[in-house]
Amino acid sequence: MNHLKVITKIIALIAFLISLTTLPAPAQAAVACPGGVQFAVIGDYGDASQAEADVAALIDSWNVDFILTLGDNNYDYGEADTIDDNIGQFYSAYIAPYNGTSTNRFFAALGNHDWLTDSAQPYLDYFTLPGNERYYTVSQGPVQIFVIDSDWHEPDGRTATSTQAQWLQTQLAASTATWKLVTMHHPPYSSSSVHGSETIMQWPYAAWGATAVLAGHDHTYERLQANGIPYFVNGLGGRSIYGLGTPLPQSLFRYNDDYGAMRVFASDFCINYTFYNRTGQLIDSSSQINLVYLTHKTYLPFIQ
Repeated sequence: MNHLKVITKIIALIAFLISLTTLPAPAQAAVACPGGVQFAVIGDYGDASQAEADVAALIDSWNVDFILTLGDNNYDYGEADTIDDNIGQFYSAYIAPYNGTSTNRFFAALGNHDWLTDSAQPYLDYFTLPGNERYYTVSQGPVQIFVIDSDWHEPDGRTATSTQAQWLQTQLAASTATWKLVTMHHPPYSSSSVHGSETIMQWPYAAWGATAVLAGHDHTYERLQANGIPYFVNGLGGRSIYGLGTPLPQSLFRYNDDYGAMRVFASDFCINYTFYNRTGQLIDSSSQINLVYLTHKTYLPFIQ
């Protein structure tokens, strides 16, 4: 490769890095991270509403590899006789075993409404998830997801020194994944006018090795930055919409005009988080880059 080509590729790389870090809010464009996975994230969605149907149709149009949920999968009381209407009719193609679906691509987190019947037994019966199914980890391409149970019913506790937290700390320390995402229902940080921050869930995720933290419970969308990593509140999956209170010092972007879902692209080089409303309008986009990836490459295959 001659010097001109090298210089051209370096300039292209710089432009690419700038595009990842300087998108305005609301963002005008999303940045795909080629060669990885894409997935959707929904929260507070299980209401069998037209809004949920619209969000589910949006996600189907993306052809995602899998879906993460941030709790409150089954309103109002987490009952067995409502769970199929609230979840299955929209997302059965991602859930296994379900009507012949062989590979599970739907990774749920428990919400407070899911706990209201028989200690969440309908939820536990409906899904087939790793570990004890209340908190667990699963890997998808360059991403490892750590689902925790932030509800006070959790028998292994929800403080930063609980059995559950010790499990998370150990699992994060052992992970070799490029991106380590912690998901739960109750947001450690939120500036909604309804619930707000769940301070008991402000564990030292960054110090333990997490890349980002995603939660629901407040029916808004919010992107925050705390302890050097992004936090997201994503509760606009279909139930209702909450108001916004005074923004926290950690808050970077907030939205509550319509329902929607997050779409995330992840490769070994970068991860891009976006939020779209149900009409398909891009509302927010932000990214993280893995500079370690570049130190192991002598060429830049993603630049044409």
